[in-house]
Amino acid sequence: MNIFNSFDDCFSAETIADTLSVSKRNIESWAKNGKLVPILDPQLHKKPYKKEQLTQFPEFTAMFNSSWKEQENIHPNKNYSLVELFAGAGGLALGLEKAGFKSVFLNEKDKFACQTLRFNRPEWNVIEDDITNVDFTHLEGKVDLLTGGFPCQPFSFAGKQLGFEDIRGTLVFEMARAIKEIQPKVFLAENVKGLTENDNGRTLEIIISILEEIGYEIVEKDVYKALFYKTPQKRERLIIIGVRKDLIEKAKFEKPSPYHRILNLRDAFKAGELYEDDVPNSEGQKYPTRKAEIMSYVPEGGYWRDLPLELQIEYMKGSFHLGGGKTGMARRLSWDEPSLTLTCAPAQKQTERCHPSENRPLTTKEYARIQTFPDNWRFQGSSTQIYKQIGNAVPVNLAFAIGKSLIKMLNKIDG
Repeated sequence: MNIFNSFDDCFSAETIADTLSVSKRNIESWAKNGKLVPILDPQLHKKPYKKEQLTQFPEFTAMFNSSWKEQENIHPNKNYSLVELFAGAGGLALGLEKAGFKSVFLNEKDKFACQTLRFNRPEWNVIEDDITNVDFTHLEGKVDLLTGGFPCQPFSFAGKQLGFEDIRGTLVFEMARAIKEIQPKVFLAENVKGLTENDNGRTLEIIISILEEIGYEIVEKDVYKALFYKTPQKRERLIIIGVRKDLIEKAKFEKPSPYHRILNLRDAFKAGELYEDDVPNSEGQKYPTRKAEIMSYVPEGGYWRDLPLELQIEYMKGSFHLGGGKTGMARRLSWDEPSLTLTCAPAQKQTERCHPSENRPLTTKEYARIQTFPDNWRFQGSSTQIYKQIGNAVPVNLAFAIGKSLIKMLNKIDG
């Protein structure tokens, strides 16, 4: 039985566009040329497209035929050890723990993120230091998986092919050094989607060639959409997975199955399949009085262009006359859509994340739920530090899904 049938099988143009990586204008043009015509009246229904219309697209077919439940039943044949670099507040490590990995070493230099890791997992070996000061040689041959979301720095080159030693002094070098010293069976590197386009793709090519130079073969290099993996957020992350070359004959990485539906803010904040209870109260930023008044005029899912003209001019000031859509400004989220990608603060003017029905920014606990952290994961530091930790994290459920695929591959490698 397809469990998707038990849920709402109607879709908005926005959700379809996000799923297919096209613009809403594409969806509108498809309606005109007959490729995808709304079954319901778009003037009366927020979700005018029906499930049966979307089976023409592989992304939706994969979702409708989800094997997420079967994937949850993949278990490790042994205790697989995990080392994480640039660990942050633990989103990636926590998701991989849920998948079946055992963390043996985590490195992070931010003191508040380290406090969060130690508070929630006192047994984790958290090394609070700049990675350039960390020696990894004692871990050689003892690690199954090494992961890291390395901050990307531009490389300086003049048309030459760069090797391992040529990038010394960058954080990419430090992650490569850790891989070279530890020799894990598998590594996972994650980064922003924009890395694929940096310097017309040359930066990513250099990183891949260096990872291959130190003895690894790339088995996965793709941009993952968190909304496919039981995460109510439109976050995208570049995932790179490599296997040590002496193990490559046994290695086969299979992409994780998507969840059977796309979750939205209602799923994040209300009791249901994602959380047992409504989102608990927590601290959060506040709007100045006048900004709260202006935001009260923005409809659910709207932004600054939905304001009356005089308020547009007042709010946008000089930006009103500049080009560009500026769609993140005065942006109110929608109950029935996944959240926009979270940033390090919910009330930044360029990337506003206003509650869908209240005139305030999202709270820290709402932030954490959008990133699929459990409610009992306690972040340490001021609210500013907490927003930053959550905004920089990998969604827990995305990490879990990828982790299950890694467990399946490691089971094959170990026979």
